[in-house]
Amino acid sequence: MNASGKCHCGEISYSFKKSKLISTHHCHCKDCQRSTGSGKATILFVPKKYLELKGDLKFYELKGSSGSHIQRGFCKNCGSGILSYAKEIPHINYIKAGSLDDSSWVKVDSNFFIDSAYDWNKPDSTIKSFNKNPSIISNIKTLIKSF
Repeated sequence: MNASGKCHCGEISYSFKKSKLISTHHCHCKDCQRSTGSGKATILFVPKKYLELKGDLKFYELKGSSGSHIQRGFCKNCGSGILSYAKEIPHINYIKAGSLDDSSWVKVDSNFFIDSAYDWNKPDSTIKSFNKNPSIISNIKTLIKSF
C-alpha cells in the first residue's frame, strides 16, 4: 500500500510504499522547532530510492543540532516543508508527517532531543526517548534498513 503527500499548493507531491518506511520519530531539536514553527517535527525515515517525488523542491542547508549538515526541502511557491536529509547520509529522507495526505496510519517509534522540549509540548512518555540524537548503534540499524 502506498502513502502519498503534497505541499499546500500542490506543486510538490510524493509517494512511497508504506512497507519501505524505516521508522517514525518526534524530533524536539531547536532546528525542527524553528523550521516547523511548533514544538517538534514528526518525521518518517524513508529510503530515498523508494520515494517518488514530483516537482522541484527548494533546499536550505544548515548545520543541525548534532553537527550534521541538514538539507531542508520545501515548496518554492507556498513554502511548505516536505522533507529533509543529512548530507552525511543522503540516501535517507525525513518526510514531514504533516505533509501526508492521510497520516492516520503513522505510529511514532521514539522522541529525539527531549532536552530541548518545552512543557507546552511535552514528549510522549509512552515511547522511547533520547536526550539528543540516538546512539551510534541505533543509527547503524537505521542505515542497514535503508539499503
